[in-house]
Amino acid sequence: MANESHARNVSSNQCGSRLVQTIDAPLSLVWSILRRFDNPQAYKQFIKSCTMRAGNGSKGSVREVMVVSGLPAATSTERLDELDDDSHVMMVSFIGGDHRLVNYRSTTTLHEIEGISSGKTVVEESYVVDVPAGNSKEDTCSFADTIIGCNLRSLARVTEQMAKV
Repeated sequence: MANESHARNVSSNQCGSRLVQTIDAPLSLVWSILRRFDNPQAYKQFIKSCTMRAGNGSKGSVREVMVVSGLPAATSTERLDELDDDSHVMMVSFIGGDHRLVNYRSTTTLHEIEGISSGKTVVEESYVVDVPAGNSKEDTCSFADTIIGCNLRSLARVTEQMAKV
């Protein structure tokens, strides 16, 4: 399942991780939700709203998301660095906001599980982020892993429910 899209160099002041979620829904359905850079709140439960600041959801587009209360942030400004509908690859960078995930860059890829007639999809998300002063690599990765894990499980719930209809 390794994908060269996930290869990243991690410097000494950064950490990174890779999370994987298997979803009992066809790849085309999962991709149709995930690729909507202008509507992350469709499955990301920590996002209250999203406003496009530049572009129309294609490569180079910039969005500002408002985060739900209770998290250590209110906004995040994010750029879509890559969106490949053929390879099912999406790359996003955080370029501003009042959060501590500085220089956050993620890559998300989708892969269809071969040989299963019902259609299952594997979603793989990797990231690299700076470790803030006063934090450990372990704490920084644990925080990011928790948010991403919740997002991936939510994506699974949303798309699996849609697949049943």
